[in-house]
Amino acid sequence: MFDTRPDATIIPRALYEEVAERLRQRIFNRELEPGSWIDELKIADELGISRTPMREALKVLAAEGLITMKVRRGAYVTEVSDKDLSDVYHLLSLLESDAVAVVAERASDEQLTELDRLHQELEAAGSDPERQRERFFQINEQFHMRLLDIANNRWRDQMVSDLRKVMKLNRHNSLFKTGRIEESLLEHRAIMTALQARNPALAAQRMREHFSNGLEAAI
Repeated sequence: MFDTRPDATIIPRALYEEVAERLRQRIFNRELEPGSWIDELKIADELGISRTPMREALKVLAAEGLITMKVRRGAYVTEVSDKDLSDVYHLLSLLESDAVAVVAERASDEQLTELDRLHQELEAAGSDPERQRERFFQINEQFHMRLLDIANNRWRDQMVSDLRKVMKLNRHNSLFKTGRIEESLLEHRAIMTALQARNPALAAQRMREHFSNGLEAAI
């Protein structure tokens, strides 16, 4: 169910965007399972909105690949195949390995310190994965997106953002596998070591290895 408290009221000026974000989070949180049908009328009624902003929100999520529109059947949460995952991880590996090489070469000392701080927070969350799993997910994404922000290429940022939304459809399956969080932490340490050594080639290699291992755990 959506939050119906007064302080959670949808802002009229961006109604369909707010609806899209709420649906997006329900999908990421598995409240709407992959392959499940989205009951437009029911959700619109829950939110007290018409079907027009609901349909616009679904168009946004369809463009992001999070839902699939089926003729005469409506909207369904996208089911990600092994090939989909392989394609997404391949592109993310290319884009983020390029970004991390840029960061290794050009980042300021302060920016590397900021990345290291995020890494330490990730280590802390990873030390107690049963209780802090969601926090691990959040900090992991913050680390990767901050790295991209430092690399400073808005076109790459947009592509990565869209690809990561699709990857999130499967993230629980990959990181919930026994030992994967620990492996991911080791890979992040290797990335940080390469960054602090200001070695672009090694940083890119470590990022490629990170995504290769992530894909192996995901499928």
